[in-house]
Amino acid sequence: MAKVNVSKEDLFGKLLGSFKGTSDPFRAMFEWLTEEMMDAEMVEKIGAGKYERSSNRKGHRAGKRSKPRRWDTRMGSLSLSIPKPRSGGYVPSFLSRGKRSEQALCGVIMEAFVQGVSTRKMEKVMQAFGIKDISAGQVSNFCAGLDEKVKIFLNRRLVGRYPYVWVDALYEKVREDSTVSNHAAVVAIGVNELGHREILGLMIMPTEDGESWKLFMRSLLERGLKGVKLIISDKHLGIREAVRQIFNNGILWQRCKVHTMRNILCRVNHSGKKEVANALKAIFVQASGKKAKEEAHRVIAEYKHRFPEAMRTLEDAVDEMLPFYSFPQEHWKKISSTNPLERLNREARRRTRVVGVFPSTNSCLRLLGMVLLEQHDEWLAQTYMDTEKLKALYEADDRIESVPPEEQRSTAGTEFSPTLMPARELVLV
Repeated sequence: MAKVNVSKEDLFGKLLGSFKGTSDPFRAMFEWLTEEMMDAEMVEKIGAGKYERSSNRKGHRAGKRSKPRRWDTRMGSLSLSIPKPRSGGYVPSFLSRGKRSEQALCGVIMEAFVQGVSTRKMEKVMQAFGIKDISAGQVSNFCAGLDEKVKIFLNRRLVGRYPYVWVDALYEKVREDSTVSNHAAVVAIGVNELGHREILGLMIMPTEDGESWKLFMRSLLERGLKGVKLIISDKHLGIREAVRQIFNNGILWQRCKVHTMRNILCRVNHSGKKEVANALKAIFVQASGKKAKEEAHRVIAEYKHRFPEAMRTLEDAVDEMLPFYSFPQEHWKKISSTNPLERLNREARRRTRVVGVFPSTNSCLRLLGMVLLEQHDEWLAQTYMDTEKLKALYEADDRIESVPPEEQRSTAGTEFSPTLMPARELVLV
């Protein structure tokens, strides 16, 4: 039989002419190509073409599978009529590779959920890609695969010591029993001895009260949190009470200077806000805690007649907003406020804002947990604080631990230990 040479241009022209009348010529060509690939693989498997007599035949065809196989691709969802041999099975080679494609598709759906796309919106997105008949329930099932990762991450053992811990809460709307209510997502981050930031914990609470904070902080201790020297937060009575009851007296509590300044300035009229704000900033740039306290009292004396309510707020907050001066100067800017945690909260809100109302507490935990896990992995690759300065915070503790128990008992009560000083009695130097 004479061999016919066909140029690429002629072959493409014939193909295009065959599929030009269809609504989507490229999709039609792709379907034709998959059928040709399956037929070629069947010829190789059986050893002969359709109706061909051959001594090399290894089997026979038995039509096609009764149920078409759906294949979700970038070209949309294809319905494949897969040929079937009489004996043995046959799976198209591109479907074997397609298993990874399906995993990647699930990954896209999961990633879209993590980026804040709700399940119902995700259904529309998939349909826009040409993938049909995916319901909101199916998308939720895909997303449920993230639950195990979040669970492992949030229940992992905390290893090492964490001198600085920031805690805060952000509120998300969650639907429960046909009603929508605000739930508090309480978050803790910390800096470990090596100078890396970590996400320490996350819990979704119906309310942000003292009992909720006690439960959360107790869970951190049970998972191994230790070596804490300073806890930074806003002035939430539940946090202060939890710190006092759950941790020992040697741990100091730092009231966020940014929140404190806002509380003071909201009691100052508009014309005086800038002047008072500059005066307050001067308190936090002093060379020592003693000078900062003196500057605070000078500000109080200067403005107490013009803004009495604001200065009373400052006077009540002086001892609570200056404990950071007891730590290395290189750390002051980072530990004097909750700004490191506020930036994390903003990123979380950017993702959750798209969802609006979460269908359940578990879905809220899933999304926030994946956002925090993503940030946690990024932080571990960065050094946030100097390691030597952090290790120096534990020199006194390490010396005490190295002393035999007998000597510790013999010297008990003879030497003052600053690590046991209550936060309210802190001497600023």
